Amino acid sequence: SLAKLGVEHLHLWDFDIVEGHNLANQCFGVSDIGKNKAEALRNRILSEVDTAVSAHSVRADGTELFGDVVFLLTDTMDSRRQIWERGIKLKPRVQLMIETRMGVDVGRVYAVQPTLSGHIKAWEETLYASDEAVRSACGTSVTVGPTADILAGYAVWQFVRWHAILNGGEGSLDNELVFAVYPLTVFNRTFQSFVRS
Repeated sequence: SLAKLGVEHLHLWDFDIVEGHNLANQCFGVSDIGKNKAEALRNRILSEVDTAVSAHSVRADGTELFGDVVFLLTDTMDSRRQIWERGIKLKPRVQLMIETRMGVDVGRVYAVQPTLSGHIKAWEETLYASDEAVRSACGTSVTVGPTADILAGYAVWQFVRWHAILNGGEGSLDNELVFAVYPLTVFNRTFQSFVRS
């Protein structure tokens, strides 16, 4: 979605490979099984859009040099906390972090300016230990494809809104957006006023 919007210079970080169970809630196809996720996603993007995409087939740990906007979408809360502490929090080059969390029929999207103390405090208060995440009987996180699609859409919309505000548009970001699909419910809150860098 970001590439189709015209976002360039995308960097994808993922050490993992595509497995069959990923097909239900991620953008991969059967032909991607066994391939590195970052490489497979780059190839899918390039098959549809001519843009600059770099795939990094390694585990991100926060020592990477991230750009203006970071979508923090790792599998565990522990890895998110590590990347946040090492590579995002109080780093002036990172103007916005968008982080998502998903269950079967619920999702959360956070849009955080990582140099603002109010944003830092409010987001860090939402963190929990990885072992507290809802798990299925087989020990994996419980997720469903349509929920992932909604979540991705909300995350991209937060990016679009941020970009519009940066360019003089009115409004504010929903720093925390929580939705449930059954029954359909959406809540949002703002941590503090948006600050243009």
